Amino acid sequence: MHGSALIDVLVLLTAAVIAVPLFQRLGIGPVLGYLAAGVMVGPAGFGLIESTDEIHALAELGVVFLLFAIGLEMKLARLWVMRRLVFGLGTLQVLVTGATIGLALHALGLPIEAAVVAGGGLALSSTAVVLQILTDRGELNTRPGRIAFSILLLQDLAVVPLLALVSVLTGEGTGVPAALGLAVVQAGAALALIIGVGRFLLRPLLHVVARSRSTEIFAAAAVLLVLGTAWLTGKVGLSMAFGAFLAGLMLAETEFRHQVEADIQPFRGFLLGLFFMTVGMSIDIGLVVREAGLVLPATLALMVVKAALIFLLARAFSASSAHALHVAILLAQGGEFGFILFGLAGATGILDRETSQVLILSVSLTMMVTPLLAVVASRLSQRLSREQPSARALDEAEPLHDHVIIAGFGRVGQTVAKMLAAEHVHYLALDMHAERVAEGLSRGLPVYFADASRPEVLRAAGADHARAVVVTLDQPKIAERTVAVLRHAFPHVRVYARARDRRHREILRQAGATMAVPETLEASLQLGATVLRAMGVTAIESARLVDEFRAADYAKLGELIETQPEDGSKIPQ
Repeated sequence: MHGSALIDVLVLLTAAVIAVPLFQRLGIGPVLGYLAAGVMVGPAGFGLIESTDEIHALAELGVVFLLFAIGLEMKLARLWVMRRLVFGLGTLQVLVTGATIGLALHALGLPIEAAVVAGGGLALSSTAVVLQILTDRGELNTRPGRIAFSILLLQDLAVVPLLALVSVLTGEGTGVPAALGLAVVQAGAALALIIGVGRFLLRPLLHVVARSRSTEIFAAAAVLLVLGTAWLTGKVGLSMAFGAFLAGLMLAETEFRHQVEADIQPFRGFLLGLFFMTVGMSIDIGLVVREAGLVLPATLALMVVKAALIFLLARAFSASSAHALHVAILLAQGGEFGFILFGLAGATGILDRETSQVLILSVSLTMMVTPLLAVVASRLSQRLSREQPSARALDEAEPLHDHVIIAGFGRVGQTVAKMLAAEHVHYLALDMHAERVAEGLSRGLPVYFADASRPEVLRAAGADHARAVVVTLDQPKIAERTVAVLRHAFPHVRVYARARDRRHREILRQAGATMAVPETLEASLQLGATVLRAMGVTAIESARLVDEFRAADYAKLGELIETQPEDGSKIPQ
């Protein structure tokens, strides 16, 4: 490594070590810290680093590793469930936003060719910034996170036709249909190759590497997989990040997923931090000051128009107002692909140099304010979710099979959910308390606002394909009605119910419960076992006694309490 390059790396690391912890302490998050560090050491700041070309080429790999990690968290079945959002909402977002911005720029005097390219580039959002924010805040698996991810995934696919469009407009292509047709053929061949390798060769190859019992070789294989796939898709005109996502998606189906994820984590964190710092270094503060009357209104207009269009489109795809607003604010910025597209358009003469610089600067500024806006978006979404109980509607649930439905998400239901999650058993919870639903939403849990005593709700929750239903409702009459509905409408499903006491247990069993557990008597068994152990009885003996009482269906306890009514009233003397 050359001495100057080493000094640049040391400068970047020092700036990151200072800025990122400071911004995290302020509750803003690391992304804005990296951006600020880049501004500080770049040409517009203290000028400690003059050239960012070599660093930026390396930093782009951070986005590649990020998308690979996201792919590892997904599964093909889940992606198929999201197809309506990816290809429906995502496609409309790119087309409508690109056309609207392009027409507005043309009306302001930009030539039609330049307006088309600028509109298409500004329609895209920052995959790196948004996904990192969602990951840091634990919101990737929430409903807004899934919507945002679906749109970003389609935007990565849109890179191909946009690059072909620039080629056509500069006279290098053979016509729009031919250029797009060639791009589609190349992309299809690359995708078929990746999926084929992933399904038939990936697992055997990793088994061979794993037999070496060398963690270093396995880590090298993981990095080779990421970079090799990204290189292949980049060669055929697709986004390198999209290729890495597909590689992660294939690997998610194997038993090596968690080890690979741990191996690439250091690369992902460091390179992604570099990427954000290079974005910060590209911001020309002097140009912002000189052209403030143009750059700042352009930046504000871009974010407002883009957010408004995304909000309306998300609402058209049945997203709640809270979720649509959250997604709209998250995706209102420009994307890192804009740097490439506008730079290429400027070099080929489609965009003049000044327009290209203004667009790049506006995109940079929108990326810089996004972490702050994400905090606002999350808080607004939570507030609106509490005001609109239907914000977490059941029709937003992903189709499930062989799962467990939990009717009621109070203290008992949440305990059951934690136990199921600990054993990786998929569940879906229904509750009529808006506060519980909003809390579950904020933690990314599969909790939905719905009345579990209605057969159509249970059918929408997948009761036809459920392994079991657990009724933990704390209102006895509603619990009895829910059990009865389940037994009548879904006779094959196993129903486990929480009972208030022994008498309520019998009512639930008559209503059709497979098993009903009286919470008062079960608690007394556990309390009795605790007392016995304190008195010197061994844990094995106390457990045997608890099992004996439980196996006898609480008969011995029943004999003890027959003389005392279970409602707590005194026996007439």
